[in-house]
Amino acid sequence: MNNTKSIMIQGTASSSGKSLIVTALCRILHQDGYRVAPFKAQNMSNNSFVTASGLEMGRAQVVQAYAAGLEPDVRMNPVLLKPSGGTGAQVVLKGKPEFTMNAKEWYETRERLRGTIRQCYDSLAAEYEMIVIEGAGSPAEINLKKNDIVNMGMAKMADAPVLIVGDIDRGGVFASLVGTMQLLDPDERARVKGFIINKFRGDAGLLKPGLDELEKLAGVPVLGVVPWLDHAIDDEDGVAERFTREHSGSADVDICVVRLPHISNFTDFIPLEAVPGVRVRWCETKESIGSPDLLILPGTKATIVDLQAVRKAGIAEEIIQYAHSGGTVVGICGGFQMLGGTIADPAHVESAAVSEKGLDLLDMETVFNAEKRTAQVTAAIDGTCSWLLAGIDRVEVRGYEIHMGESRYGPSSVPFTRAVDGLGQGSVTGAADASGRILGTYLHGLFDTGVVVSGMVNAIRVKKGLPVLDAAVVDRQRLLVNDLDRLATVCRNSLNMNRIYEIIREPAVV
Repeated sequence: MNNTKSIMIQGTASSSGKSLIVTALCRILHQDGYRVAPFKAQNMSNNSFVTASGLEMGRAQVVQAYAAGLEPDVRMNPVLLKPSGGTGAQVVLKGKPEFTMNAKEWYETRERLRGTIRQCYDSLAAEYEMIVIEGAGSPAEINLKKNDIVNMGMAKMADAPVLIVGDIDRGGVFASLVGTMQLLDPDERARVKGFIINKFRGDAGLLKPGLDELEKLAGVPVLGVVPWLDHAIDDEDGVAERFTREHSGSADVDICVVRLPHISNFTDFIPLEAVPGVRVRWCETKESIGSPDLLILPGTKATIVDLQAVRKAGIAEEIIQYAHSGGTVVGICGGFQMLGGTIADPAHVESAAVSEKGLDLLDMETVFNAEKRTAQVTAAIDGTCSWLLAGIDRVEVRGYEIHMGESRYGPSSVPFTRAVDGLGQGSVTGAADASGRILGTYLHGLFDTGVVVSGMVNAIRVKKGLPVLDAAVVDRQRLLVNDLDRLATVCRNSLNMNRIYEIIREPAVV
């Protein structure tokens, strides 16, 4: 091993805030002049990204790379597991889908995955001064510890000290931190150098008696209390707080996003949530859909299975009725495929069904094939095909495609997005119906372009007789940079960064 220093962030549970703390440390170290890179051995998420090389990785490591001033690199997330309906999980190794397996097969492949993880970590360590490593779930899952490759197993592989994050917002943070330490082996406990309390609301001074007692019980110092922070930084998985966020009062623009069972790339819609006067609701029952100004069908890792699920729940019929009564529907990726007449899967690439009837709102058919399309794409919008796109005709947007299946468009389909750069240059990547009220695209990142978001929102506002918003009100990259810097400032003020720097430089185990 070389002289690269590392630190690992583990958590008491999923969604405790590991990803956000890693992001903050990457930003702080980058600001302080260090060549730093993020690393997560194994990620289980359908929220993924495609690199410039056409390789797939988790979105959390993408935003961590941006925080470190880097372009995303699949070595930062060598193993990506993408849960899918009825077939276990797709395993993506170093950016490429390799195989699908169930839980039993997962244990049988650990050594192969361990080798891939070690190779990628060593490769990064040869290029960077510091690596900030993220764990997964909890290191105290005693049924999984024997073959662990992502928590303490990874810490030992990298010889990294460990900080454990606990989520105080959900309650029980002291018990979860003490319990985690008790379930670790002695050599694992020796690696834990501190706790971080995350998502605190209120006066941190009120916590001091509890923090003092926690340090006595666990023998580990609390290195800081990080406050609850609203932000536009990508979440890792489907337990994101935005799904259960409550909305009170009215909004100028009401957008309903259908929460599919195997939803993917839900962070596509963060820019919409940031627009003043816009309410984004995540709907998973037919009753909750109502009469929004815009209904969105998002991406999914299991298009046919989720289509069957929304039909069984009555959501499909509700969407069709909404569309036929004059509503506007936008489909992204798998949601786009659902809008067509049929989805065929003759080789059972994604499901047990040979074919499934779609919502029949767009004149198109989709056929799944064995090859997955993963590519960054620049596409031009045909703003003449829909009232929703008024004012953004021929605007170019950069995003990425990540999907199984190929769609064929019928005579009544009108091109909505067309590739101008990337794989399939000149090809249609999205379509609308003749009315311009039903449209969809394969392009993830459509809303990352501020002029697209402001254009669509203002089209709705004009239709409702409301004044338009300044076009500069939404800029995804500006929002992200601002939030990364704000996160770094908050964490500098909340954490004992001097001690964290000492931990990074000291031997992980004495």
